[in-house]
Amino acid sequence: MQDGRFNGSDGPRPPARRVAVYARVSTADQSCEPQLRDLRQYVAARGWEAAEYADQGVSGARDRRPGLDRLLAAVKARKVDVVVVAAFDRFGRSVRHLVDTLDLFRHLGVEFISLREQIDTGSPLGQAVFTIVAAIAQLERSLIAERVRAGLRRARADGKRLGRPPVEVDPARLASVVRRKLPVREAARELGISSSSYSRLARAEAARALRSTGAKLTIVNGLLGPVPYRSESLSESGSQTGLAATSPGGRA
Repeated sequence: MQDGRFNGSDGPRPPARRVAVYARVSTADQSCEPQLRDLRQYVAARGWEAAEYADQGVSGARDRRPGLDRLLAAVKARKVDVVVVAAFDRFGRSVRHLVDTLDLFRHLGVEFISLREQIDTGSPLGQAVFTIVAAIAQLERSLIAERVRAGLRRARADGKRLGRPPVEVDPARLASVVRRKLPVREAARELGISSSSYSRLARAEAARALRSTGAKLTIVNGLLGPVPYRSESLSESGSQTGLAATSPGGRA
């Protein structure tokens, strides 16, 4: 100490800041490495050492993410002083989620830094800018969602079919499989479709047969075929399962 003042080498040094960096990408074919590279350079330039947390193939709209959950657990355990992200939209796009997390950080004395927006919640200005930019991002997300919904409504109005194309199966092959009473999985495998698709087509075939013949058909143990008007043996043994279809005016 000189002249009543401490030199830089005098006295205990402040404890090293415990830093955590977080990165996220929305799809599995993307990589968090570009974000982590920028975060490592930022941390190294300040002489910090950081623990890394990442979520790959996880939407930012979800509040719960494995990497983020581990980071927040470390924050709540008082193991983190600073959280650094490449951009705040990598942290989350929901204003509620961002504000709630920011309140948690403020309560625990944790600083939040976003590189792209140059936001540091350690200052009052940084806190205000963070809230404003997050609100703008939420507005943009809402506008995009509304444009998508408007496009879907317009497509429906134009008579366009939405979703996956319908499953196409040769009617003769389907009728042959139904007549042979194959199990659902075996029938689906022979037709090259899923079991649920075969069940749906089998029901449609049953309905078609009803309209054309008025016969009574049922699905018994996964097999489609005609049954007597009333099957006492099946009802007593409990072996009849599935969906029974009757002709108009008939009884199941």
